Amino acid sequence: MEGCLAAILIGLIAGYVAGKIMKGGGFGCLWNIILGIVGGLVGNWLFTLLNISWGGLIGQIGTAVVGAVVLLWIAGVIKK
Repeated sequence: MEGCLAAILIGLIAGYVAGKIMKGGGFGCLWNIILGIVGGLVGNWLFTLLNISWGGLIGQIGTAVVGAVVLLWIAGVIKK
């Protein structure tokens, strides 16, 4: 249960930050949370491919933000 709560909080932060980085590219609070959580998975996969490792809570948030920004960028490209 604590892991799910942590993932949701990290997703909330990552989705919010990614929406701000992409300047209005967000999809609302709930979708930004979901995007942040999925972004954590995408960021982790991407960083594994690039052999990059961040540790701790800040690293998890940073990884999720990078993944969420990538997802927002892809969604923006598809949307156009």
